[in-house]
Amino acid sequence: MPETHWLNDDEMAAWQAFLTAGALLNRRIEEQLKDESGLSHLQYEVLVRLGAAEGGRLRMTELAAVVVTSKSGLTYQVTQLEKAGLVRRSSCRDDVRGVYAVLTDEGRRRLEAAAPGHVGVVRAHLVDVLTPDQLAAVKEGLGEVARRLGG
Repeated sequence: MPETHWLNDDEMAAWQAFLTAGALLNRRIEEQLKDESGLSHLQYEVLVRLGAAEGGRLRMTELAAVVVTSKSGLTYQVTQLEKAGLVRRSSCRDDVRGVYAVLTDEGRRRLEAAAPGHVGVVRAHLVDVLTPDQLAAVKEGLGEVARRLGG
């Protein structure tokens, strides 16, 4: 078994800052979205991804991959969005097992209404807090982590 390469003080501080900042930012985003639009952060991300997709639709497997959640977790969220009339499901003509999630007109309206508040929170608590150099370092560093993890 290889010897553990423990984190030094700076590495531990970076790791703990990442965990704390991520948790606090996610909490703020969840609160803002729930209060202003009745959506969870994951539901908002589902609507964002569908809104950006051609025809407002993505296969469920593709959608699960881009919102980084399990297929069962996505199924639950899409069911909730479907009950609210924001998303509908449709069968894939080419693959009988394939299912699309499709953004409805009401879903697009809800997304457009929720977006300004969401962007405001992200800007106030992340983007505007960092200098341009810090923001570039976050983008580059976390982008590399995501690439290596397959995101």
